[in-house]
Amino acid sequence: MTEPPSVIGRAAQVLRALSQRGAEGDTTTALARQVGLPRTTTHRLLEALFAEGLADRDPRSGRWHLGPELYVLGMAASQRYDLTNEARLSLRRLARETGESAFFSVRRGDETVVLLREDGDFPIRSYVLYEGARFPLGVVSAGLVVLAYLSDREIDEYLARTDLQSRWGVSHSEAAIRDRLAATRADGWSLNPGLIVEGSWGMAAAVFDAAVSPGWALTITGIESRFRPERQPVLGRLLLEEAHRLTRLVA
Repeated sequence: MTEPPSVIGRAAQVLRALSQRGAEGDTTTALARQVGLPRTTTHRLLEALFAEGLADRDPRSGRWHLGPELYVLGMAASQRYDLTNEARLSLRRLARETGESAFFSVRRGDETVVLLREDGDFPIRSYVLYEGARFPLGVVSAGLVVLAYLSDREIDEYLARTDLQSRWGVSHSEAAIRDRLAATRADGWSLNPGLIVEGSWGMAAAVFDAAVSPGWALTITGIESRFRPERQPVLGRLLLEEAHRLTRLVA
């Protein structure tokens, strides 16, 4: 039986939920619903986070936002984890050379989180991804390529405890995911052929940390006609070149 999350775990759930709301923030009731906690519990957690500067509340609208102390902590953590400056350059090159939208995501536990976006000049874009978007491993091309390059044991344990099919449909059954993982390892890059939103395709390559574990991913997305089979190797090569460039910075 899975134990209930600790107080710190519940507070982390609330902060993650807030991170998905962007500049709009959210209400106590909506946050409680998202994290699956009673409203009173969520309110107490938010008040405690507010007292430490980790959450903030708009006095006019009453909506909650991430707090200023998180920015300070993030700046301190960036000395170890930040690749965003170099990643932004990679995204600009990818967007310029492909015309598609390019993204940089980081692995956080069993999820990938989009950190950066850069749009190319092709006028039709996919809007499945955006800065702050979170997806489970195995979902969207970034989550697929990160999962593919974990160890076989880690993959088995993750798929044993995670039911992606119930939310994302039969295309995310364990068998289907394992087929895509095998294809990703064979190609070096992952492909999402419109599995989240029909007609919205994506490809991704993993960026590895010093322990040779996939910690980040570079993604390009666009409409189906821009990801024809004959173009995929070209896009994959560009992704892998930029991913290798970033990997060398942290290896």
